Amino acid sequence: MCRGLESLPITCLERAKELRALFSSLLQRSDHSIPGRSTRSDKLRLHEVNEPLKWKESFENLLSSQNGLCVFREFLVSEFSEENMAFYLACEDYRTTKPSKLAAKAKKIYEEFISSDAPREVNLDHSTKEITKENLKRASQSCFDQAQDKIYTLMEKDCYPRFLRSSAYLELTRNTKTG
Repeated sequence: MCRGLESLPITCLERAKELRALFSSLLQRSDHSIPGRSTRSDKLRLHEVNEPLKWKESFENLLSSQNGLCVFREFLVSEFSEENMAFYLACEDYRTTKPSKLAAKAKKIYEEFISSDAPREVNLDHSTKEITKENLKRASQSCFDQAQDKIYTLMEKDCYPRFLRSSAYLELTRNTKTG
């Protein structure tokens, strides 16, 4: 099913750890700027510190944030369901593929995530798998749309609420609010 941590890019894991340290240090750092004046870097820091609070507003906000995406992927690895995000991102990348390479890339995505013996099989119903398999016969940028929508909904309705209740996310927001 999921290969765990080795399937997650090391840069993402490192970035998630850096973010945790960054958010903590920014909240604990005393302000050395001139009172009454905010600099560009102060505004940037404030934006970075408040970023985890925006993730709770919507799943889309979480996915549109590079930092949020890394933290969420780390959470999915801990939940043994990182293949969902990997599939979602592979579909996003697939949409930008040149037409001449669609068929080969579609086959690779299908074999890695959808086929019954896929090493990182995602949880799709039989009819969605069959529709996707049919779509591969005439590969287009939209052949994974239905499968991707199902996985997006699964993450939004299942993984995302658990992420918002996770100790890692609650600690980030607690530090943000007290900071």
